[in-house]
Amino acid sequence: MFAPEVSRAEPGQELGERQMLEAWLDYHRATLMIKCAGLDADQLSARSCPPSPMSLLGLVRHLTDVEDGWFWIFSSEPRRPLYSLPDNEDGDFNDLDDTPIDEVFAAYRAQCDRSRAAAAPHSLDFTASRPNGRRYTLRWVFMHLIEEYARHNGHADLLRERVDGATGE
Repeated sequence: MFAPEVSRAEPGQELGERQMLEAWLDYHRATLMIKCAGLDADQLSARSCPPSPMSLLGLVRHLTDVEDGWFWIFSSEPRRPLYSLPDNEDGDFNDLDDTPIDEVFAAYRAQCDRSRAAAAPHSLDFTASRPNGRRYTLRWVFMHLIEEYARHNGHADLLRERVDGATGE
């Protein structure tokens, strides 16, 4: 089994704020998938360098939980972290050996769909609370997720180059 191939659209330069934020987040989601495309389970699970547990598959799992951890506050659905759990905070980067990659990518796509659905009915100024009581606007969450993806896509660039020498956007 190999990671799926994806296409990516460059965000327009004259979009409204909401459309721009959504387009850039989708762009970064697609970038992560492009970095994984065509790799098998062993390649996706290859670690960066000791002692770091970081891998491409770990990044996909991590960002699945990050999406859930932020967008669920705008949803009526319960939080459903899959990998990073209270008793295993680094589970997203660890315990990769028995995880079928098709399930990881299906869970990621499903979470991105849930994130979009949770955000859709709200304005960018809509606020919601995290369990710690801190309040965040939807705009802030979009910006934070774009930053999170951009940072981790930099890691994904290096991981992909280490696996097979592929570089580029």
